[in-house]
Amino acid sequence: MNAYKLTFDQIRQLPDEDVMELLQGGYDQALHIIVERYEEKVHNFIYRYTHDHLDAEDIVQETFLRVFRSRHRYERIAKFSTWLYTIAFNLTKSLFKKNSKMSMSSIFAQDDEERDIERELKTDALSPEDVMDQSMCLQHIQKALEMIPSEFKEAVVLRDIQNLTYEEIVDITGVPMGTVKSRINRGRARLKVILEKFIPEETIFA
Repeated sequence: MNAYKLTFDQIRQLPDEDVMELLQGGYDQALHIIVERYEEKVHNFIYRYTHDHLDAEDIVQETFLRVFRSRHRYERIAKFSTWLYTIAFNLTKSLFKKNSKMSMSSIFAQDDEERDIERELKTDALSPEDVMDQSMCLQHIQKALEMIPSEFKEAVVLRDIQNLTYEEIVDITGVPMGTVKSRINRGRARLKVILEKFIPEETIFA
């Protein structure tokens, strides 16, 4: 694909995989498009594990630096977002191993889910009471996630919060499909038991 035959706005409309092909071909501006598309998503993804915005920002920058440095290793047979999240995930795990202040229980906890639902809360359809109820529900979910084993938290975060497919989770974690599904199911079951003490059953994993 020849970037010089396309305008920048046209390139911005291309699929991720085409943008990566342009980056591999020497069109460095393609990296800006990738960052534009994924910077906030990757930051949210990493922050859920680190609980530290500065650490998350450092890993975000390193993630995109790795994308650029490793651009020729990417092959179109893999979905770009899966490849990107794998880089971010591995960098986060490396930080966890090096940083003693990050405990096994905290790396998989969800303390920044407010950012994900912020747009949903900013709507005329929700009353102040509705907003308060959702906020309280969120706090209970965050605490519940801290109470289940880390491998279950990881699986639930990737599937139910990041909305990744089972195949993407397998690629990112390197865990067999059967194990991934088992961890998700067992994690959901444990969360449900904990949350039923605080949240009406019909609102859990609705």
